[in-house]
Formats: sequence, structure tokens, C-alpha cells
Amino acid sequence: MATNDQIKQLVKAHHANDDKAFRSCLLQMAAYEAKRGHATVAREFKVLANQKHEQAKIIKIANNDGLFNVTYPKVHLGDLVVGDGIRSKITRVVKEYRQRGKLADYGYENRRRLLLEGHPGTGKTMTASVIASELGMPLFTVQMDKLITKYMGETSVRLRQIFEAIERNPGVYLFDEFDAIGADRSLDNEVGEMRRILNSFLQFIEEDTSGSIIVAATNNKQMLDAALFRRFDDVLHYEMPTPDQAKQLVDHAVGGFDTNFYASSSLAERMSRLCQAEIVQVCQDAIKESLLEGDEHIDDGRLSSLCDERISLYSADQQAS
Repeated sequence: MATNDQIKQLVKAHHANDDKAFRSCLLQMAAYEAKRGHATVAREFKVLANQKHEQAKIIKIANNDGLFNVTYPKVHLGDLVVGDGIRSKITRVVKEYRQRGKLADYGYENRRRLLLEGHPGTGKTMTASVIASELGMPLFTVQMDKLITKYMGETSVRLRQIFEAIERNPGVYLFDEFDAIGADRSLDNEVGEMRRILNSFLQFIEEDTSGSIIVAATNNKQMLDAALFRRFDDVLHYEMPTPDQAKQLVDHAVGGFDTNFYASSSLAERMSRLCQAEIVQVCQDAIKESLLEGDEHIDDGRLSSLCDERISLYSADQQAS
């Protein structure tokens, strides 16, 4: 194994956040193990060194003007509760990406430009995480507040920087709240600058030939410019959960705490009035209440009460408006 001095150097580099020194030390350890005939260990150290190099490069890019938030998701398709139609489309995207070389041999491109639309909290952002996780790629979330500025022409420049990063660094790139830049150019209140931004986006996405996957998500499909839709390889429509999907979510969320819990059909019906994200939140609230009360079990009554409490918020908002 590595010497004590090498381990100390590795720890020091880690605490100093010195990626270059950290990688150099890993390579030294790989060489040391190779000389001792430990080929497998040496190879593992080299893989770790290259991973550290790539992660450091990605983080540096992500920190460039704060345009991206970079994560390495660990969620899988089985964690996403959506309809079979959406699940099938996600599976197809992943399959085509994994076999993109075979498609290219026959003159075809894999699906890699996706538009996700639907009610908030129904799984659009999680879908981007799932695709990134399934393909072992980083997820770059575009920070809209950093992209869109008040200075004329600057947003288009930053948009170009984003597409340059998309070209140079393969990953899954998420444009959340996409209607902020994709609004219909014919709207009466649409200013000239936003039209230019949309035109720039249309041009960039049309010219993009990268190995990245571009995901645009919106809660307001009606606001999007019609010209956008033909630029995407697929459009996924997200809906509120069915009672069966609500039951699946509740059983999964609560089952980790109370293994004997199974949602009743009446609870599932009631929960289906909430979006997927809210159902999970209600389950987490119920678990927290049980923990604080020293109760190891959760019943339908507690979940129903918390569900009704959240539903009543919408009624109060509608009455206030």
C-alpha cells in the first residue's frame, strides 16, 4: 500500500483544496503500487486521479460567472414516479445516448434536446437528474438570474458562453423556468431585447453538435414561442399524479420509516390532488411529527390531516385573490 508520507501529502492536499497536488499525489501512489506489482491498485489510483482532474475542470467551468450549478445526481429512473409514456421516452433517450455511435454509423443522431412542460412539482427537474445519473454525467443547471441581465446584449453573450461550455464539456444541461428566455415573440408585452435573446437561443441550439444533452423545463407551455418546439427532439408532458401514482409515492416515502405502512385507497385519492413534490413533503412532515412525538408508526389520519392542510392553502390563496 501507499507510504505514510504519500497519505499525509494526500490529506494535506485535500484540506488545502489543492486539486493539482491531490491529483499529483494519486499518480505518485499509482506509480509506487505499479512498481510493487500491484497492477489493479495502481489502475484504481489512476482512475481516481483522472476523475479528480475532470471534476476540478467542471467545477471551474461551473464557477465561471456563476452561470451553472453543478451536481452529480444519484437518482435513478425507478425513483421517478411518472406515467408510462414519460418513462418510456426517458428510457429511449438514455438508450439512444448509450448507443449513439451505432446510430451515427447509419447517419442518425441520438435524441439529446428535450422540452419538459407541465404543472410545477411533477418531476421535470428530477427527470434531468435521472438522465444525468443513468448516464454517469454531471448535471449543469443554468442559473437564470445570472444569465439574464439588464444590460443590452450581455445576456446573448452569456448564452453563447453556455453553449460553448455545452460543446466543450459533455453533460446534462438544464434550463429551468425556460419561459424566461423562450417566451412567444408575438406577445404584446415582449420587449425587443428578449426577442433577440430568443433568436440567439434558436440559433445556438440549431447549430449545436455537442455530445451533451440539453433539457428545457417550463410550467407555462402556452407562453413559449412556436418556433421552439421543432428545435427539440422530444416534448414530454407532465401531469398531476393519478391515485395509483400517489399511493406509490406515499408507500415509498413513508415505508423507509414505518415498514408496515401502506396507504389506503381513500388517502391515495386525496393525495392525488397534490403534485408529486408536495406528496413527498407531506410524508416528510408526517415522519417529523412522529419522530418528535416518539411514535414509531404513521397512520392515514396523520397524513390526511397534513394533506388537507396543504390543500387548504390553495383555497385560501384563491379566496384572497
